[in-house]
Amino acid sequence: MDSRQTRAAWWGTVVLFLVHGLVVSTWISRIPAVQIKLHLNNFVLGLTLLSSAIGAMCAIPVAGNLVGKLGTKRVAVWASMGLCTCLVLPALAVNAATLAVALFIYGAWAAAMGVAMNSQAVEVENALKKPTMSRFHAMFSLGAMAGAAVGGVIAARGYGTVGHFAVSGAVNGLAILAIRGMLLETHDAHKSVDHRLPFSKMPRVLLALSAIAFCMFLSEGAMADWIALYMRQVLKAGQGTAAYGYSVFAGAMATMRLLGDIVTARLGSYRAVRNGSLLAAIGVIWALCVREPLWAMPGFGLAGCGFSIIVPLVFSAAGRVKGVSAGAGIATVSGIAYLAFIAGPPAIGFLSQVMTLRGALLVVVGCCLLSAVLSMEIKRQ
Repeated sequence: MDSRQTRAAWWGTVVLFLVHGLVVSTWISRIPAVQIKLHLNNFVLGLTLLSSAIGAMCAIPVAGNLVGKLGTKRVAVWASMGLCTCLVLPALAVNAATLAVALFIYGAWAAAMGVAMNSQAVEVENALKKPTMSRFHAMFSLGAMAGAAVGGVIAARGYGTVGHFAVSGAVNGLAILAIRGMLLETHDAHKSVDHRLPFSKMPRVLLALSAIAFCMFLSEGAMADWIALYMRQVLKAGQGTAAYGYSVFAGAMATMRLLGDIVTARLGSYRAVRNGSLLAAIGVIWALCVREPLWAMPGFGLAGCGFSIIVPLVFSAAGRVKGVSAGAGIATVSGIAYLAFIAGPPAIGFLSQVMTLRGALLVVVGCCLLSAVLSMEIKRQ
C-alpha cells in the first residue's frame, strides 16, 4: 500500500469522525427545543433517550459482524449515510412514543457508524505504523463543538428543528459521499471476533477498569444529554446560550485529546486517569454551584478536559491485563461501559423528578470520584 493512499485514507477517516461529531451534536444542541415542542418532563425525556442507547446496543454486534464480512469501508459509508438520513426523524416526532422510535433508529445508525469508523481508524493506524487514534477522536470532539455552536446560533434565532436537522443531514451526507473513495478497502472476515470472558475468570484489575469505563460513559453521556437542559431549566439561559454549554465541553475535550499523548507521557496512565477524574469532578461541581449561565462555562470546560483521555487510557490498560488477551480485555470493558448508556439517561431523568436536575447531576461527581479511587488498579497493573 503506497503512502499516498494511506494519507488519503487518513484524511477520509478524519472526515468520518468530524461528521459523526457534527451529527450527534446537532441533535444534542436541540434537545431542549424538542422537549418543549412535545411537552415532555425530564423523566419521560430520559426514557426516550434510553431508546437511543438500546438501539445502539442492538446495532453494535450486527455492525461488528458486517465489518468482518464486508470490510470497514463499505459499512462506514453505509452507516454514515444512514445516520445522516435519519437525523431528521427526532424533529418529526409528534409525541414521546414516536420520539422513542426515532431515537432507537438514530442510536442504531450512530453506533454502527462508530464501530465502522473506529475499525477503519485501526486499519489506517496499522498502515501508518504510528499512533493516530487520539487525533481521530479529537476530530469527533471538534465536530461536536462545531455542531453544538451552530445549533446554538440557530436555536437563538428561533429556527425550527426540522429544517435544521434536514440541512445538517444533507450537508454531512454529501461530505461522506465526497470521501468514500479515500477510505481503505479491508476484508478481515478471517479474524476471530469471539472475545468473551467469563465473569468468574475476570481479574480484579479488569473489574476495576470496567467500573471506571462505566463511570466515564455514564458521566459523558449525562453531560451530553443534560447540559443544555440544565442551562435552560436551572440557570434560565436562552436556547442559544444553553446549546453553547455542550460546545464548550466538547471543545475542551477536543483540545486535550490532541494533547493526550503528551500528557500521558509526562504523568503516566495512573496519574492521568486519577487527575483527570478529579479535574472533571471539580468542573462539574463548579457548574452546579454557580447561578449564572456564563459562569457555568468554565466548569464545563474543566469537565471536558478531565474526561478527555480517561476512556482511551482505560481501554489501553484493558488490553495489557496479564493473563487476558487484548481482545477479551477490551471487549469486556466495552460491553460493561455501554451499559452506562442504558442506565444513565433514565436514572438522571428519574432523579431530576425526585429532587432537581442540579441534584441529579451530582451522580456525575460521584462517578468521577469513584473513578479516581479505582485508578489505583492501573498503578498496580
